[in-house]
Amino acid sequence: MLKYVNHDIVFQEFPDEVTLAINLSGCPNRCPGCHSPKLRNDIGEALTEERLNSLLEAYVGSITCVALMGGDGDPEGIVRLLRTVRKIYPELRTGWYSGRERMPSEEELSAFDYVKLGAWVEALGPLSSPTTNQRLYRIDNGQACDITPQMQRR
Repeated sequence: MLKYVNHDIVFQEFPDEVTLAINLSGCPNRCPGCHSPKLRNDIGEALTEERLNSLLEAYVGSITCVALMGGDGDPEGIVRLLRTVRKIYPELRTGWYSGRERMPSEEELSAFDYVKLGAWVEALGPLSSPTTNQRLYRIDNGQACDITPQMQRR
């Protein structure tokens, strides 16, 4: 089960998007130097379809994108929730920040407009760093296009 700890409106996670970023707990990755180690714990409120819809209702018209930040322990849950977003709010784009190294399956990609992959490696820096190991992809018609260089020009 996915649980969320908090949320915020953010402007830098995806190019040209005003994003409702929802931070999920239960991260299994244990990246050294993690900026949010509390998110490793099983804390927060269940992120059900109903709760997600309630969050989105409060921000619809003010955001262009919704992103689930984490959730690597339940990728099927991520896909399910973002497919629900697509159904109810077709005008919103969807994204996932994951520490995983591999892309979701071709069938799962239909739930996403953006996917960020890669564990946090402090010495390599964030997406904005030219040395980062992390990659940001825009998903278009089932094809993943690496847009990480856009994040480095900001």
